Amino acid sequence: MKLAVTGGAGFLGYHCCNELAEKCDEIRVIDIARLEVAEYPEQVQYVAGDVRDEAAMRSALSGCDALIHAAAALPLWKRADIFSTNVEGTRAVMAAALANEVARVVEISSTAVYGVPKKHPIYEKDPLVGVGAYGEAKIAAEKVCDEFRERGLCICTLRPKTFIGTGRMGVFQILYDWVESGKKIPIIGDGTNRYQLLEVEDLVRAIYLGLTEPAEQANDVFNVGATEFGMVADDVGALCDYAGSGARVMRTKAWVVKPLLELAWVLKVSPLYKWVYGTADTDSFVATEKIEEVLGWEPEYSNAQALIRSYEWYLEHKGEISGAEGVTHRVAWKQGVLGIVKRFM
Repeated sequence: MKLAVTGGAGFLGYHCCNELAEKCDEIRVIDIARLEVAEYPEQVQYVAGDVRDEAAMRSALSGCDALIHAAAALPLWKRADIFSTNVEGTRAVMAAALANEVARVVEISSTAVYGVPKKHPIYEKDPLVGVGAYGEAKIAAEKVCDEFRERGLCICTLRPKTFIGTGRMGVFQILYDWVESGKKIPIIGDGTNRYQLLEVEDLVRAIYLGLTEPAEQANDVFNVGATEFGMVADDVGALCDYAGSGARVMRTKAWVVKPLLELAWVLKVSPLYKWVYGTADTDSFVATEKIEEVLGWEPEYSNAQALIRSYEWYLEHKGEISGAEGVTHRVAWKQGVLGIVKRFM
């Protein structure tokens, strides 16, 4: 199989390339970010390209059998860039895939398309209500994929919960830094809500099934998330216990903390965007029966196991990431005002 991966230099793309290399004759990474070639298998080729450039995408996808469309502008980006990349970029990529007769596409969407629903679990047919530019753009991108399904492209859309694993930085690096430092870990609310995560290796297994299962089964939309998860206080507490640093969960009043985080986000002094703090004190979990029954997917890791695996990697590699900051999931985020708060924890 000749596989293309848009956004292959990112966190998910990196794991897709490394874990699917043995199953592919060639993997073509398409990204605007430069690839660290040494981190990737020899089957990987790098193609510099912007997903919004349809002509470039047509050239990049030439001869490919399958495509993982993982390129995305994340919530920390500007609204205009989020929409141009996530919506128009998806349109350009799907048009290029159709023109090149790519047999199978896996589109990486997000459970952010559900907004903050009041009932759980969330099923694939539940209403789509995006929160912020990112959620709105992901809904629009899915509609683009619907258009191309009608034109004959086989697209497996996956809606993963927040996924973590080796190499995951971003907001989780902030958590790991506080845990390692033995700080109190503030959680929004009393921590009795259930918040589902997903280990990235389990997500890659779902992606592979989307690429290889019969088209009549895969040409659909599927939720993906851990099936073993507890209350937030328990899962974060398990990480603190494992760390043995003295870190411990600190419950807070959501009605006090959330407005403060909202203000900090508006003032651009905190990296925690609305989707993070807006859902942190509510239940947030999806039903995964559909992907289990239709594609035969089964996760290997629980929430707590995923957090601990990611934390272990952080401890082993923190020296390498020191000083590197940005807005992607593969680098640390500036803590801003959170760094000041940390001193008093």
